[in-house]
Amino acid sequence: MKIGLGLPIADPDVLLTWARCADVSDFSTLGMLDRLVYRNPDPLIALAGLAAATARIRLQTEVLIAPLRQTAVLAKACATLDRLAGGRFTLGVGTGGRLDDYVAAGVDIRQRGRRLDEQMARLRQIWAGESYAEGAGPIGPAPLRARGPEVIFGGFAPAAIERVARWGDGFLAAAHYEPSVDQLFRDVERSWQQAGREGRPRLIAQVNAVLGPDRTLDQASTRISDYYAFLGDTSGVVDSMLATPAAIRRAVTTFSDLGADEVIFYCWSPDPEQIERIAETVF
Repeated sequence: MKIGLGLPIADPDVLLTWARCADVSDFSTLGMLDRLVYRNPDPLIALAGLAAATARIRLQTEVLIAPLRQTAVLAKACATLDRLAGGRFTLGVGTGGRLDDYVAAGVDIRQRGRRLDEQMARLRQIWAGESYAEGAGPIGPAPLRARGPEVIFGGFAPAAIERVARWGDGFLAAAHYEPSVDQLFRDVERSWQQAGREGRPRLIAQVNAVLGPDRTLDQASTRISDYYAFLGDTSGVVDSMLATPAAIRRAVTTFSDLGADEVIFYCWSPDPEQIERIAETVF
């Protein structure tokens, strides 16, 4: 099973260091979250910079809130990043659910699911080289893969699972509990088969993790609490972070047994020494 890392999004200045260190290790993927009303960098711009600083590791949005963006511009940006990364880009996409992001983007949050479905049809059309609309011809550049970059969907609702079978290549389960991940994975596989898709969907688990001294753990706790402040009580998400080598190794075994192709350990402290600590734990 492949092992990836989630980047510390609140600290843009350390991203190049993280990417370079991870690229020379055995990690498979670097993931980046997306928010609008937050201090994270734009994930597509940031990953384009990391593409130039790396040679091997995949670059993945986890997940890009597509309905916040204009579709034709998004298609062009993703195809450009796919080319710059030499085909190493995975578009993780979803609807999000935080009202402030939609207010800032001027998009009706109540229409986010319908908007994403319409966007996916358009994205596939644009990436295939078809004209966008009457009076608007093809939008380039062409992505390296004919159907566009690899697309994975994140979410928990049945609609997200159905999108995997209709439009996607895989599914990202950002859940912390084994029964939840197991159910989501099985539902995705069932939907995939019912849609008559060949092969199998790529299944990815994402979990929060931190390894290091007290200072690193405190940094991670502060940042994850800040990110999830909209929940009110953030003690649950803080307590669920995997903070020992044994817990991280146990998660690898658990997700592997559930059929995951990859697990992404999402890091919240900017301390780059976590990369080596996690690598020593899992490889």
